[in-house]
Amino acid sequence: MVPLGGGVAHARVAADQDPALVRTAQGAVHGLPGSDHRTFSGIPYAAPPTGDRRWRAPGPAPTWAGVRDATKPGSPCPQLDGGGPDRPPQPLGDEDCLFLNVTTPASRPAERLPVMVWIHGGGFVAGAGSEYDLSRMATQGKVVTVTLNYRLGALGYLDHPAMSDPYEGNYALADQQAALRWVRRNIAAFGGDPANVTIFGQSAGGFSVCAHLAAPGSRGLFQKAIVESGPCGNAFVTRAAARARATKIAADLGCATRTAACLRAKPVAELLPIGSDQVFTATARIGDMPWIFTAGTPALPMQPLEALRRGLAAPVPLLQGATHDEMRPFVAVQFDAQGRPVTAQQYPEILADLFGDDADAVLDRYPVAGFPTPSLALATVLTDWGAKLGACSQLPADDAAAWRAPVYAFEFAENSGQEIVGLPLGAGHAAELPYLMEGPNPPLALSPAQERLSRDMIAYWTRFAATGDPNLPGLPHWAAYHSGGTVLSLASGPQGVHPVNFVSSHQCAFWRHPQHAS
Repeated sequence: MVPLGGGVAHARVAADQDPALVRTAQGAVHGLPGSDHRTFSGIPYAAPPTGDRRWRAPGPAPTWAGVRDATKPGSPCPQLDGGGPDRPPQPLGDEDCLFLNVTTPASRPAERLPVMVWIHGGGFVAGAGSEYDLSRMATQGKVVTVTLNYRLGALGYLDHPAMSDPYEGNYALADQQAALRWVRRNIAAFGGDPANVTIFGQSAGGFSVCAHLAAPGSRGLFQKAIVESGPCGNAFVTRAAARARATKIAADLGCATRTAACLRAKPVAELLPIGSDQVFTATARIGDMPWIFTAGTPALPMQPLEALRRGLAAPVPLLQGATHDEMRPFVAVQFDAQGRPVTAQQYPEILADLFGDDADAVLDRYPVAGFPTPSLALATVLTDWGAKLGACSQLPADDAAAWRAPVYAFEFAENSGQEIVGLPLGAGHAAELPYLMEGPNPPLALSPAQERLSRDMIAYWTRFAATGDPNLPGLPHWAAYHSGGTVLSLASGPQGVHPVNFVSSHQCAFWRHPQHAS
């Protein structure tokens, strides 16, 4: 057998004799058996988006004879690595990257298990499904998990009219839909129920889930949705803005004429730096990010919040939430880690740039003297405001979705104990992930109380995937969301898991009308 899906071996092994052998519609795959789970990696779910297929919706997945090695992940999609102190970021990955990974409990179930499909984050320019190990979810919650790659950066989100594809600006969405169609066709062979699929994601993955809720092409491919730190109340880029950006990018690359052929001929390394230095700008709105989904297109006709409010989004149970201190890591990376923490003089200047005529009202509500440092003041403003990843932009989506399906809202509030150059991160962006899965960052050493929180969160998430209701005997009750802003706080402290008033704790009434603040 050949690693990375580069080929297949002609072998015949009876599936009932080898739990690591599964026959899919494309051909047989052989994964890795473990003591309590089985993992199948590097399975292609669509044709490679290379050559003339660059900036087109992906084609059908390849087929093969014999048994394909599924013991190693496929290549990540092209991206820049993190660089280092002595070198700039370098390209990694390959355009032949549309692979997914499946993890199941070790024993074959008598009945088909719920399926959870994880869409990774990374600011739409980085990451891979194989960076996440969901075996704890699979074994504790008795579910089948799937992680996947999708195109990133310009390759996933460029919206240039010369491409003439229905998925212009949303090629990553097309990839994810292709993966979900693969799941519908093949997951029963792994013991999963193709009629009980939950999509879930964090950050860029959370926004991806919001896009699927609104996308006509995603309808029927999933039955439940979980959004972590990617609130559906935020707007994606408009078609006009996306095309203006793409036209400028093409011209800058020397492709103002014969644009499609010119761009498809460009080495991928020339495309990766575009917009990469803007992704983690703390003060950017989601729609201002260089790469994100394009609304007002055939693939995504309207913004997720508009679709929810008009009753045109998928009417599926929704679990949505964020972290208590969402924006602290972004402020730390943009300011403190650069050796220039926000100063008392800068703070009102930044607010003026962000809020214009409303800046004085924001400054009155969040005075710099009320916080240990100006950086923490700014991080609190950005977290509460929620025009990127934070708090108050999720409530309009909760309100709209709750009219048509159950909604369960949460806030992860467990202090990570981590800091960046002296700025405490609290329960910052992505702080919940180690409680659900192993990811690209080093694992945390959890206390016994935090281990219990982790077990409870996995139980909530997987029970929701199974039934659409996260509640189980022995867990604190999680009430369905109703207008008013009460959500479930997830923490291991003295109060533990308990309801909180999200509107008051993040001043969301103020953010609805800051110009009317007293």
